[in-house]
Amino acid sequence: MSELICTLSGIQKGNPKASEELLPLVYEELRRMASQKMAHEAPGHTLQPTALVHEAWLRLTGGRNQPWDNRGHFFAAAAEAMRRILIERARAKGRLRRGGEWQRVDMEHVTVAVEDPDETMLAIHEALDKLAAQDPLKGDIVKLRYFVGLNHSEIAQALDLSEPTIRRHWAFARSWLHAELSQPS
Repeated sequence: MSELICTLSGIQKGNPKASEELLPLVYEELRRMASQKMAHEAPGHTLQPTALVHEAWLRLTGGRNQPWDNRGHFFAAAAEAMRRILIERARAKGRLRRGGEWQRVDMEHVTVAVEDPDETMLAIHEALDKLAAQDPLKGDIVKLRYFVGLNHSEIAQALDLSEPTIRRHWAFARSWLHAELSQPS
């Protein structure tokens, strides 16, 4: 853990080698986070945890020395990058589903569409954006819990808060999101 903090500190000071040392230190934890998130995806999902980690890494670093304040800041940014990647993929599937690759179909072969996990993810994304606008801390907690799969103690450590505080905020945010998602569109 201290090696990670030293590396993050080196990046902040402009040490070019520190950026190269960061990936090996965080790769396994990022892969675990991605695996936990991908476990909630629909069967047949084409994105693999390794690809999600690599794409998130490219967004996080992008060939530049991004200053990270601490471990929590880095993993919160990683969680947000993974969330955005999954949301973009869900939106892309939605575009295709709504005419991106139209094909002629006889009426006797038409079936009723049902809500799928991609539409659910988009609804959660929109509700989460509303929550984050009202209370950014609760929004961060939901991102770390739902999209990254961290438990209460890991979130408390990442955000430098007490575990009971995280539990209270999580209970509120979960109830708020449930009420928001239960409303008719």
